[in-house]
Amino acid sequence: MSEAVTRTATTDPGLLASLDPLLRTWLPRQRWFAGKGRPITGFSLVGATELLPAHSPLGLHHLLVRAHQPPVPGARAVPGDCYQLLIGAREALPPRLAPALIGHMTEGPLAGRTVYEALYDPQPAGVLLEALRSRARIGGLRFERDPGQEIRTGLVPRMMTAEQSNSSVVYGDTFILKLLRRVVPGTNPDLELPLALAREGCPRVPAPTAWLRAELSGESYVLGVLQPFVQGASDGWELALRELAKGEDFAAEARALGRATAEVHLALARALPTVTLGHTQVRALADGMIERLDATAQAVPALRPYVPGLRVAFEAPAILAAEGRTWTAQRIHGDLHLGQCLRSPSGGPGTGPGGAHAADGGGTWSLIDFEGEPARPLAERRMPQPTVRDVAGMLRSFDYAEHSVSPTVPGWADTCRAAYCTGYAECGARDPRTDPVLLRAYETDKAVYEVLYEARQRPDWLPVPLSAIRRLAAPDPS
Repeated sequence: MSEAVTRTATTDPGLLASLDPLLRTWLPRQRWFAGKGRPITGFSLVGATELLPAHSPLGLHHLLVRAHQPPVPGARAVPGDCYQLLIGAREALPPRLAPALIGHMTEGPLAGRTVYEALYDPQPAGVLLEALRSRARIGGLRFERDPGQEIRTGLVPRMMTAEQSNSSVVYGDTFILKLLRRVVPGTNPDLELPLALAREGCPRVPAPTAWLRAELSGESYVLGVLQPFVQGASDGWELALRELAKGEDFAAEARALGRATAEVHLALARALPTVTLGHTQVRALADGMIERLDATAQAVPALRPYVPGLRVAFEAPAILAAEGRTWTAQRIHGDLHLGQCLRSPSGGPGTGPGGAHAADGGGTWSLIDFEGEPARPLAERRMPQPTVRDVAGMLRSFDYAEHSVSPTVPGWADTCRAAYCTGYAECGARDPRTDPVLLRAYETDKAVYEVLYEARQRPDWLPVPLSAIRRLAAPDPS
């Protein structure tokens, strides 16, 4: 492709109708499909773009498809979730692509061909990277990149298989393309915040190299972000579990991770507006937490004995606010835990000009995945919030790590929690422990969320958040 390629792209209107029976079976089996447990009653097309001609040996269709399902009992009816699909079409699939199979088409424009998840296939995945490199505009799709960064050709793609809510392709250990699966119109924080941090020169978050958007019916969708691939990096969750299994201390890493979190928070406060939360805002915050508590207690009887103590934790910030206490709110990560952090070897892509940060030892911590909690509305994910919400998420993550190995290492999580807060304060940010009332409220809210999740998804894990609930419901939770 030449620079800034622009071309129209048409897709046969009968394509979705012919795919319908296959998608009804295939889509619910995907880890990123959010509507499990409810039947699909139909599909509607939000956008369709032909990236490779349907009549060629290899066809490639980009689809934005809304899946319609019955509403959750007790919830109001909402439009179906919109999913991003990349559908490849071949005469027959080679054995290496067997895991990508969607099905065999018997009618429609692709009749007689086999359709599959195209991200598994290096050639279609390469088409996406080339479109980003050339800043292509194809139909309603906009492939954009930072003009100061180059994307070289010849990078071999491979799909990562460990993700849940999205899909990622790594290109030659140089870039990683994260494709959002469930998409909504509007400004997505997974692109917005890393771009803002790049402008601030914050080295803790890989700067976006390129991104993919759709402009459809007057609305803009962020569909994917290309960032540098952090070679040799260890996922924070996996690293913590490895150290736990060996009985190794993790305090130094937790302290360095606290520093990294504070650096990101300080940079976000410089880059984007902050607001002050007074009595009205904090009262609404507490009411939301209490509402979630009551709903969870209805669904999980084991939580009910602790409700009075937990209500105290949620009311406490509102009482302080009524007395005139205020808090600062700003943009935050929104879903921070060990799995959203990468520790790279010294000198990797999250490293500043002088190499690894001194407190990081021989490597550097980076924060990734700024999408926020995908189940929450986009407007809510983009609201300024107190930084202790991110801190509370990380503190709960240490607790989960301690309980994920057998035998457990008593006191491991407490040591990490203290070290993390110490590291956070070392960067000039306020020590989270000096705001125990709000920190307790956010940690309690997170634990209540975990109780509902575990009761529904992993009942064997329910004792983990319940142990935190017992502590947080006590008159002195320390």
